[in-house]
Amino acid sequence: MSFYELFKKGHQTRNKAHFASIASIAMADGKISDEEQVLLKSLARKFGVNSSDMSEILKNPAQYPFIPSNSAEERLERIHDLFDMIFTDHEINVKELVLIKRYAIGLGYNSIDANELIKNSIEIYTGEIKFDEYKYLINKRMNK
Repeated sequence: MSFYELFKKGHQTRNKAHFASIASIAMADGKISDEEQVLLKSLARKFGVNSSDMSEILKNPAQYPFIPSNSAEERLERIHDLFDMIFTDHEINVKELVLIKRYAIGLGYNSIDANELIKNSIEIYTGEIKFDEYKYLINKRMNK
């Protein structure tokens, strides 16, 4: 097997594991809503997870081991993907909060940083950010 094939297989394995984590969050309240289903299908395409793998993952997401990333940007993107899933219903429940914290720590954030990241993400997703922070985010986006 070539180095490229090994790299590709490892990348696919990480993507399936990440998708399984997102599926776990979608199932945290015991059901997958229509909005969550749409987002899961979109993320499956983004991660290169085919429909048969998606079905298998949704049957038992816990069978896919968690694989952390070495890239800070990839870790943050994975947290963002999870918050997209959590806020499809515009709220976060206790089970989802526990899962996202566990996931953030698994990605390599220490407990304090994970709590701060989650707190800030919730404020952003619920629209509870202060005007100065909003202005900073908008200016940063507009000045790219």
